[in-house]
Amino acid sequence: MLRSLLFTGIFYLNTAVFLIVGSPLLLGPRRWAMMGLKTHALASLWWMKVIVGTRIEVRGREHLPEGPVLVCAKHQSAWETFALIPLFRDPAMVMKAELGKIPLYGWFSRKFEHVLIERERGPVALRHMIRDARERADAGREIVIFPEGTRRPPGAEPDYKPGALALYDGLGLPCVPLALNSGLYWPRHSFMRYPGKIIVEILPPIPPGLPRREFRQRLVDTIEEASNRLIAEAAASPTPPPIPKPDPAISGTK
Repeated sequence: MLRSLLFTGIFYLNTAVFLIVGSPLLLGPRRWAMMGLKTHALASLWWMKVIVGTRIEVRGREHLPEGPVLVCAKHQSAWETFALIPLFRDPAMVMKAELGKIPLYGWFSRKFEHVLIERERGPVALRHMIRDARERADAGREIVIFPEGTRRPPGAEPDYKPGALALYDGLGLPCVPLALNSGLYWPRHSFMRYPGKIIVEILPPIPPGLPRREFRQRLVDTIEEASNRLIAEAAASPTPPPIPKPDPAISGTK
């Protein structure tokens, strides 16, 4: 508990320092700001390793193509909102538009040219998301989206939203699924952090052009099966984090 509290304080202090000290980057080229974003992520991961004892292992880097690609990542924790950034060359994250209104944080989000989506606008929001994502992809960037839209507890029933399907149809790019078990070590709605190894697994790309129903089923099955396997691997480690009990009502993925 003490290590968790110490890390939480340092993490937010570290973030505040990067935002304030790095504010002149708002006036420079976007690539300078992106370098600052990646440096913040690496510093945060270092603090988590030193204070909490949480390491990171990335598998399957060979599955990430060069050039623009759609990345669909499992979302269990706030951890992946920063920790996944250094895995990519020039990621454009799909995020809620209201986050872009937060002073400094929102200004930087716009500087990074992330894809901001006003979800309450329904179909109009999806069209704008595809338009903006296509502009980023045309510049050679990776488009990174959390298909479930919000954090889900490890092992919870999947709840994939239409945004990833719309991007898959609209961009015509390969889709790289990404599985992880971060929610075991950085659980949502909790300040507790646990030592061990967060595993991120980049899975083989799904080719473009599949029928929507087939793509959705393949995406869900691929991410959920791999993420559940990573949870089981953590449970079998010498010092496992708290493992949520499986929901008996869930018999499989959708």
